[in-house]
Amino acid sequence: MGDHGRIYDPAMTDYPLPNASTDLTGQVALVTGASSGLGHRFAQVLAACGAEVVVAARRVDRLEALAEEISAAGGQAYPVHLDMSDDDSIVAAVDAAESATGKKVTLLINNAGVPDAQRAHKMSTELIDSVLGINLRGPYILSCEVARRLIAAELPGRMVNISSSAAFNYSGGGAALYSVTKAAIARMSEVLAVEWVRYGINVNGIAPGAFDSEMMDGMVARVGDIAAGTPRKRLGDPAQMDSTLLYLCSPASDAVTGTVIRIDDGQSPR
Repeated sequence: MGDHGRIYDPAMTDYPLPNASTDLTGQVALVTGASSGLGHRFAQVLAACGAEVVVAARRVDRLEALAEEISAAGGQAYPVHLDMSDDDSIVAAVDAAESATGKKVTLLINNAGVPDAQRAHKMSTELIDSVLGINLRGPYILSCEVARRLIAAELPGRMVNISSSAAFNYSGGGAALYSVTKAAIARMSEVLAVEWVRYGINVNGIAPGAFDSEMMDGMVARVGDIAAGTPRKRLGDPAQMDSTLLYLCSPASDAVTGTVIRIDDGQSPR
């Protein structure tokens, strides 16, 4: 029974049964940090579901190789240089995405980030500024740039910001500022969702735990076998995030905004 005793009738809704489509045909996705790791996988997944994907990072040679892989698999991808610490580069990347596709960016995956791997009192001011700039300031500026253009064009959009389980739990082993920035990314997802919901722009986040990636390789090299200390004695496989990414980017999540989904295989305390 629904409101006022009305019996819910599936035939009376405009949504399919089930409402679970992940068809991204006609969408343009901008994926930052796509030259390796999670961003590399995210770009392939979105392209496989029909989105035109703009892959952005500093290492353009890797982006070109990724674009070729996506094209060979039947998708569409365009490599674009992006330095998240450079305001002009951020705006130029959005311009380049529009020029390459002839459309507005309707899906933004804020994935680019760097670890600090140092205890707070040992970090130089330069390193502090770099981590804050790449992990937080850059994604904020990019989100606003994409939103500004969508609002002007009266188009809806989806944004997925990659936070971390470190946003909710810090064991004290180093990378304190990384934890701070990822907590801020989670909060950014919540507050920008409130600001832009009236324009049809959904903003959500994913907070991964320890997943196999280039960044994780560096951590393992420094501290040893991280997987051994997890409940299931394993690192996550990036493929285990595919369904969550697609859900947040697809029509199926139309009513979901301001949410941060943790995918950590039970690695972090609740």
